[in-house]
Amino acid sequence: MYNNLKYETSPYLLQHSQNPVNWYPWCDEAFNKAKAEDKPVFLSIGYSTCHWCHVMAHESFEDTKTADILNNNFISVKVDREERPDIDSVYMSVCMAFTGSGGWPMSVFMSWDKKPFFAGTYFPPHSVYGMVGFQDLLNMISNLWKSNRGVLMESSQEALHSLTNRELITKCTDKNDLIEKAAHIFRKSFDEVYGGFGNTPKFPTPHSLIFLMLYAGKRKNNRALEMAEKTLVQMRKGGIFDHIGYGFSRYSTDRFFLAPHFEKMLYDNALLIIAYSALYSITNEKIYLDTAEKTAQYVLREMTSEDGGYFSAQDADSEGVEGKYYTFSKSEVIKLLGDKKGNEFSRVFDITDKGNFEGLNIPNLLKSNDLTNDYSAETEKLYDYRKKRFTLYLDDKILLSWNSLMIGAMAMLYRASQNEKYLNSAQKALKFIEKNMTDGLKLYSSFREGRHTEKAFLDDYAFFIFALTELYNSTMDKTFLKKAESFSKETLSLFSDHEKGGFYFSTSDNSELFIKPKETYDGAMPSGNSVMAYNFVRLYQLTEKELYKDLSEKQLSFMADEAQYDPQGFSMFLIALIIWNNPPKHITVILKDKDDLGIIKDKLPFFANVSVISESEEYPLLNDMTTYVVCENNVCLKPTNRPDF
Repeated sequence: MYNNLKYETSPYLLQHSQNPVNWYPWCDEAFNKAKAEDKPVFLSIGYSTCHWCHVMAHESFEDTKTADILNNNFISVKVDREERPDIDSVYMSVCMAFTGSGGWPMSVFMSWDKKPFFAGTYFPPHSVYGMVGFQDLLNMISNLWKSNRGVLMESSQEALHSLTNRELITKCTDKNDLIEKAAHIFRKSFDEVYGGFGNTPKFPTPHSLIFLMLYAGKRKNNRALEMAEKTLVQMRKGGIFDHIGYGFSRYSTDRFFLAPHFEKMLYDNALLIIAYSALYSITNEKIYLDTAEKTAQYVLREMTSEDGGYFSAQDADSEGVEGKYYTFSKSEVIKLLGDKKGNEFSRVFDITDKGNFEGLNIPNLLKSNDLTNDYSAETEKLYDYRKKRFTLYLDDKILLSWNSLMIGAMAMLYRASQNEKYLNSAQKALKFIEKNMTDGLKLYSSFREGRHTEKAFLDDYAFFIFALTELYNSTMDKTFLKKAESFSKETLSLFSDHEKGGFYFSTSDNSELFIKPKETYDGAMPSGNSVMAYNFVRLYQLTEKELYKDLSEKQLSFMADEAQYDPQGFSMFLIALIIWNNPPKHITVILKDKDDLGIIKDKLPFFANVSVISESEEYPLLNDMTTYVVCENNVCLKPTNRPDF
């Protein structure tokens, strides 16, 4: 028996298409029905690989008694946060306003005109340990809706007032001071023993680590580099890194980076490829390049479609148990690898009879000081065995913003490794996007089973520009740079807030929500506004056009105002500010022969701005050969014919 979700393409919505709850997707029909039947709307937001979304689904949405309460008294709407991040953004703000915290599954109750009056996250099916049960909550809200609706709507008005009457932000008088403040906050919250920042859970936030790397280089601050390096080493050693199949899980549930929340997200792995590649470019330590390449191997092996697009996520659960896919008993390892190799592998990877996670074992190197050991043959056997032992759910939708981030990561990994397969993957993914998710300068946010969604958001445009710029930086093909410029102008047209600065999350024609979100704070991914600051700075440094200089200054000033009270939460903006104040090495290539582009491509620094031009009176060829002019810190070296950057 199917409900109204049966024709959707979102894996998350399809997971609920056979629930006894009569779900609707987000659509006019649902809200019109709520109005006609005088019922409140229950909005449930989540994503396909969310563990607690699965738990609430099994406990409540698959339960016929709970479904009867919902079907008789509510209109129920289900939203995939990854397909509709605009809806998620607005109602996450609502949830934060009501409860002071947020997360998924998100549960929101509202009137048919989309005005919320109650919100929360996970609710157990029955009241327990001071937590209201979902059935009790449904009955309470249904009774209030029928008998004392004014109480609910008063709550709605208070929430709306707090969300729509934002205090005026004062102007930031010293942008550069934000860099020092953020570095200071990171130092104070750094875990000296196990790396990472703050208390558990520990999230990777690679953009913060990249900020610390750049800060260390520009301020000659070894302490900042040590914090980034310690964290990335601990993550590589810990169970948050999959030592059998590679790639990183979502976050660590403990201080040590041992026990992760096991879902794997495309965007985390993209950002971590960038972070490890960047650290390798700074330190030349092979283990960092090895980690980036192993993460890319995971993406190419398990997260890439035949046509080149990158899938979204892999689930944490197997057979209803979180982490079951990733854990081993010692007897399994011994049986598979034999006594000698099995015991040796177990000693190195902390696999014991007692176990290190709920009686089983997460392979890790936290007790080992040797990260360079080669157990590739053994891990391959365990990998093959693991794939046959359990099935791991894959969310196979293609998201434009996340794909763009991975394209940029693969392009940057190519510059670090000089391995063409990463660049080839990035270019193939771009072709997939251009074929399936673009129409001229119009972008589409999500694609699955031959169908794309009809919307795109600031993040889609911002990260797509980032991808195009990084492809230019890795190929010197000006086609990518010209496309990046075209999409930047389109972003300005679609999303700009001409009155207050910055960019809205959705286009001006999206009026179906009661507030228009403008996201500036960096979460698990950098915000679209932060990435646009980065894009404008890079475009100015690559093209030297006054347009991008002006746009950079405006966006950096806007973001500085936003970041001044909590600068460590704006790392991507701070990265843009650092490279604005201290531009990477600028290399001007006066090209004699197009074949020389291959030589240049193989010599590109990880952080650099490279402009390829033709001979002119201002830039003559030296010795009638391709010529290179390298400038850094406001000083240019003599022209040379040697591409030694």
